[in-house]
Amino acid sequence: MPSHAATILIVLSILTTGKAMAFDLEAHRGGRALMPENTLPAFANALSMGVDTLELDVGVTSDGEVVVSHERGLNPDLARDTNGAYVAPPGTPFAKLRFAEVRTYDVGQIRPDSAYAKQFPDQRAVPGIRIPTLRELFALVRKSGNERVRFNIETKIDPDHADQSLEPQAFVAKLLGVIEDEKFSDRVMIQSFDWRTLLLVQQQAPKIPTVYLTLQRGSAPTNVLDKATSWTAGFSPADHGGSLPRTIKAAGGTVWSPYFGDVTAALVTEAHTQGLRVVVWTVNKPDDMARMIEIGIDGIISDRPDLLRQVVGEKGLALPAGTPVKP
Repeated sequence: MPSHAATILIVLSILTTGKAMAFDLEAHRGGRALMPENTLPAFANALSMGVDTLELDVGVTSDGEVVVSHERGLNPDLARDTNGAYVAPPGTPFAKLRFAEVRTYDVGQIRPDSAYAKQFPDQRAVPGIRIPTLRELFALVRKSGNERVRFNIETKIDPDHADQSLEPQAFVAKLLGVIEDEKFSDRVMIQSFDWRTLLLVQQQAPKIPTVYLTLQRGSAPTNVLDKATSWTAGFSPADHGGSLPRTIKAAGGTVWSPYFGDVTAALVTEAHTQGLRVVVWTVNKPDDMARMIEIGIDGIISDRPDLLRQVVGEKGLALPAGTPVKP
């Protein structure tokens, strides 16, 4: 069962937001520790297992197709050409490739000698699978009959490398167009480190929740510290009492999604007082999962949704039912 402190935080969240919401169990890139990331087999595995949300990333090809991929282009650790050779780094951006070209690459097996392969040695290879479109993912979910699972979709766009993707307005227009055409607007959240895209979503589709991704350690250009950057669309914690939750609230966010190592119980409480939900990334160890739940977070993004299900169950929280499906 949740700790006494966690219970207090949950009650506080109910008081400030007006309603209780279920814990959000999210499969990161479909559960990439188990199956090839951001592929239909990975998402089918997550749906069959039972998750609340499919977390994924999208880019847009030169001819306007919204594709599911964590990188802004072909990943040298994943993409193999028709001769079976992995593409050379850094990999061509999708913005410079037509969808028909993208579809020729096999992304079903990690490059054996890569750091990625060492990180996920148990990932099951599925040779021959291709980079899917967002429409194909929606079709898979329809096929599963799951009318409850949500989608947490990250816009893969880098303000410091404008040549590697569409500009924000066009990117968001393409993404929202697919979501609206497929009638999934009520089951989608849009997340990003590039807050420019989130502001556009808020303007153009205000009913879709926006998820503000943050990192506050290391030297990554996406870091949100004490000043505005190209990633934060002019927003700075320095203008909001040094508070990241208050900054995100001021920007119009619904969910704060920080790296789990940056989170404390006090910050979770502060976010809840601002009416924000807190969904942390990316948590793969059971002890860390349990600790996050105990300090009152609202959801966890994990490469190991199977382990997360175990911990969530042990904590007495409701588990989502699986809907078995094959890609």
